[in-house]
Amino acid sequence: MTDTAGAAWEPKATYGPGTGASPTGEGVVRRRHRWLRGVALGTAVLVLGAGGAGWAAYQKLNGNITKDTDAAAELARYERERPTPLVHDAQNILLIGSDTRAGDNRKYGRDRGTQRSDTTILLHLAADRQSATAVSIPRDLMVDVPGCRRPDGSRTRAQFAQFNSAFEVGGTACTIRTVEKLTRIRVDHHMVVDFAGFKDMVDAVDGVEVCLKAPIDDDDAHVRLAPGLQTLDGEQALGYVRARKSLGNGSDTERMDRQQRFLGALVNKVQSNDVLLNPSKLYPVLDAATSSLTTDPALASLRGLYELVRGMRNIPTERVQFLTVPRQSYTYDVNRDQLVEPAAEQLFTRLRTDSPVAVVPERPADPRESPPGQEQAYRGNAGHSDSDAKPDDPSHTPSPAPTFRGNTAAGTPCE
Repeated sequence: MTDTAGAAWEPKATYGPGTGASPTGEGVVRRRHRWLRGVALGTAVLVLGAGGAGWAAYQKLNGNITKDTDAAAELARYERERPTPLVHDAQNILLIGSDTRAGDNRKYGRDRGTQRSDTTILLHLAADRQSATAVSIPRDLMVDVPGCRRPDGSRTRAQFAQFNSAFEVGGTACTIRTVEKLTRIRVDHHMVVDFAGFKDMVDAVDGVEVCLKAPIDDDDAHVRLAPGLQTLDGEQALGYVRARKSLGNGSDTERMDRQQRFLGALVNKVQSNDVLLNPSKLYPVLDAATSSLTTDPALASLRGLYELVRGMRNIPTERVQFLTVPRQSYTYDVNRDQLVEPAAEQLFTRLRTDSPVAVVPERPADPRESPPGQEQAYRGNAGHSDSDAKPDDPSHTPSPAPTFRGNTAAGTPCE
């Protein structure tokens, strides 16, 4: 086989004690291999079992992914100003949900020829691949956006603006440079998915189960749902993660919390044996996932995706963490956000240095009691962190590691 870049690559069968396979097909596939091999190499099952039809399926999936060469070229122009990776083998992937209304997304609003980053998550994979931390960046966060190249070739001036404007004026490259300027964390890879792609992915796994504490009726998000435990299809799931004005205090904080919990439930569903070990169910998942992705050139093939996720097979769901960058209402506009310091810098430092990040499920009893825009996302020790320790000072007591409000993929839908 070859990928789109022409590099040779073939699935290999391994036999012997402890491998979970044998020349006669006996043995049990180890659990820790299931979801990885399924997501990245599931088409190998089709190739081995269906001959030419399987090869055609592999080629189709491999060609589904859109390669973002424009962003790669733009980032190369600014290589000297980009952060240097501090920890070998740690990976940082920027996940961007686009709110474009073009094509299949027209039903969600008028196409104005522009798009913003409706959701942005910085995913950090620890070098030892024993944990994954997904940090949501609020779209309304006020940040320094560098001068960026517009789609028409002209360039913008550097400005202090809303975070999601970076995607609107300069696309993926501008968003990456903005995140790197904000966090001083090197972004190694990126993925962009739109509304239609998100829906297709949820439908491909036959829906995702959530627990609704109250009914949802949101015209803007095109969703009406009854309370209780239920399985959402793609259209309902999209409305659920987009809804804001009709739920709680209407803040983007609650919406990001719902997005994080839903992604955790989706991770659990995708990892289920019913999906990954059943080729008839796995292929639609792979087709939906690859068709919805625009990625950097290194990830724009099944081989590239495999190389990224193969080390993640041992990460337990309780160590797949979701949190939001510490933020609060912007001083000059309550409808915008600003970072809470030193908490935000402590979080960025821990990610840069691949230090453990601890999250606690700490929410107000009633979301309506939280002042709009206020995010209690951090617990620390007066701004001090582990790096402040002075080992030569016997009177000094090291500060505890900071903790951040968040969730894990191990939570049950009705927690």
